[in-house]
Amino acid sequence: MGSSVVVVSAERKRLLQLKDQLAELTPPPQRLVTIGRGETPIAEVQELNPALSRRIRQQRMATWLIPFGFFAGLTFTFITDLDTFAFAGPIGSHLIGGLLGLGSGWMGSFAAAASVSSDVDDRVRALRNRLDEGNWLLLLEMANGIEIPWTRLQEARPKAVVRLNEN
Repeated sequence: MGSSVVVVSAERKRLLQLKDQLAELTPPPQRLVTIGRGETPIAEVQELNPALSRRIRQQRMATWLIPFGFFAGLTFTFITDLDTFAFAGPIGSHLIGGLLGLGSGWMGSFAAAASVSSDVDDRVRALRNRLDEGNWLLLLEMANGIEIPWTRLQEARPKAVVRLNEN
C-alpha cells in the first residue's frame, strides 16, 4: 500500500472533476474512490470503516491462531498426562484437548483483533462527521514512491485534505 489521502469537498461536481483529472495522471493512482450520497458508501471502504478493518484483521489472525491453538492443546495433553477427559479414551482425550485449544485460538483471534487500535481512528471519525454534514470524500491512493499530486489537489479548492498514511 502506498500513500493515501482523503479529499473533502462540499461540491460533488468539483470532486468528480478532480477524480477525472487524477485518473489521467501518469502513473495513475492505485485507487480513486468517491464516497458520499450517490457514490460508494463509506461502509464499503476498508480504510474508513474500523469495523470492517477489525473483521479482516480477525480473519487473518484466526488463520494462524486456530491451528496453533489446536496443536498447543494437543501437545499440552501429551505433556501433562492429565486424565481430565478419561471417558474419551487415550486418543479421544488428546483430541478433546486439541479441540479446546482450537477454540481458544479462535477466541484469541477476536481478542487480538479488537485490542489493536489504529492511529488513524480520530482522522476517520472526523471524515465520517464531514460526510454526515453533506460533504463528499475522495480517497486517493498512490503507489509506493509516487508523490501525491498536491498542487492538483489544491487547485480543486477542497475543504480539507486528510492524510491517512504515508509509505
